[in-house]
Amino acid sequence: MQTDFLSMNNITKVYPNGIVANDGVDFSLRKGEIHALVGENGAGKSTLMKILFGLEHPEEGEILLKGESIHVSSPNVAIEHGIGMVHQHFMLVPSLTVAENMVLGSEPRRGIYTNIKKAESETLELSRKYNLTVEPSARIRDLPVGIKQKVEILKALYRGAEILILDEPTAVLTPQETKELFEELHLLKEKGSTIIFISHKLHEIKELCDRLTIMRNGRSQGVFNVADVTEKEISRLMVGRDVILEVDKGPAAPAEISLKVRNLTVVNDFGKNAVNNISFSLRKGEILGVAGVEGNGQGELVEILTGLQRINFGSVEIEGENIAGKTIKEIRNLGTCHIPEDRMTYGVAETLDIEQNLLADKHDSPRFTGKILTRPKVIRENSLKLIGEYRIKCGSPLEEVKMLSGGNIQKVVVAREFSSDPKLIIADQPTRGIDVGATEFIRKRLVELRDEGSAVLLVSADLNEVMELSDSLIVMYNGEITAFIEDVRSLSEEELGLYMLGIKKQTDGEIGRALHV
Repeated sequence: MQTDFLSMNNITKVYPNGIVANDGVDFSLRKGEIHALVGENGAGKSTLMKILFGLEHPEEGEILLKGESIHVSSPNVAIEHGIGMVHQHFMLVPSLTVAENMVLGSEPRRGIYTNIKKAESETLELSRKYNLTVEPSARIRDLPVGIKQKVEILKALYRGAEILILDEPTAVLTPQETKELFEELHLLKEKGSTIIFISHKLHEIKELCDRLTIMRNGRSQGVFNVADVTEKEISRLMVGRDVILEVDKGPAAPAEISLKVRNLTVVNDFGKNAVNNISFSLRKGEILGVAGVEGNGQGELVEILTGLQRINFGSVEIEGENIAGKTIKEIRNLGTCHIPEDRMTYGVAETLDIEQNLLADKHDSPRFTGKILTRPKVIRENSLKLIGEYRIKCGSPLEEVKMLSGGNIQKVVVAREFSSDPKLIIADQPTRGIDVGATEFIRKRLVELRDEGSAVLLVSADLNEVMELSDSLIVMYNGEITAFIEDVRSLSEEELGLYMLGIKKQTDGEIGRALHV
């Protein structure tokens, strides 16, 4: 019988608000395996990994490494024990080079100065050893997402990590980049690394991992050999019911144009065209997907459409009105709603309660506010209705949003935005980092709103999502539209990846069909 390399025994974590995030959880790793950790948002997997990495501290339980009890009081202590974590949102300094990021905090010295040449040679040597090819002198801000992922992994290996915790590592990668990452992870495994792979993409878990631990409601549902369970069985154990993994939608019935973008150019802080002379239209009753590797202009496009950034050149019309010079509120009053990519920065006020967040865009509505005072009873009825309708797991509407899991915070954002009777929905990564149950719910609601006549612009790095939900699709690369796919069913993931990487591009005439004129 194979002995455990690391084990977490009877881990219990209770937050100050009384929420039991981990309830007597056992978790173990074998040396040299790739072990998946899955569960809904709020299931307790993130808390468990934060405890292992020293970011949280349990009320009860013990961690054993190579048979010895260890106390992981901080990330620095975790690193000393050979435990490294690659976070979903990269912890890199954009203005520094790859080598400078690699050695940050443990810089090789030449007198009082950092020995850059040594940092670069150590980076190159490590990247060759693990076949994680990077250019040591390149600035992080100039690198594609897939290379940044490699830098994060190399950073952990540079610090001596034997156990790597990877949190949603493929969330923003193309199929080609994901395939390359998996090859590299298999090589790391062959060289003795032990990997914890946190993901909501069950097909990737089936392809990559040896074993998996499934969590639900703060408890382990068991440990399984990946080869012995189906995706459907994993989903059922995660959610407690059967989950529809494919989107059920009929054909679109497009009507008049809701969003018209013409010759739009956005210049970023570095003087570069982040969006370069793009044009397209979106009609009511359809979902138009926007695919692309992150950093190719999608973020700037969304900021323009929602009023977070000013137009440099070109025009944008929503419901027939030019939005140049309009405030965010004025754009919203045209019937626009926005699910932002970064829910904590733009989606919620985390220190306010659920009720206040659900009311954020309606606080001045006569329905909720009289001439002088608010209407508490109506406000509470609205909160309870939305909490029930959108299945937000919480103790009460007065619970602080920051105490919710990521998936439930996303549901608060979605409930507020979708209940505003939207004509145009701008959904930017609407299901990123959330579990299969919440994902299924949000995707289904987007289709329902489309069928009710809303226009939906779906920006997503999840190719399965963008291909299943979208009726038509534009692909962005280097700030430009490289393809317009009128019928997404005719497209393969591999071909989409080629457009996303700029290897393949349609003619201007083919792309021009996105104008619908």
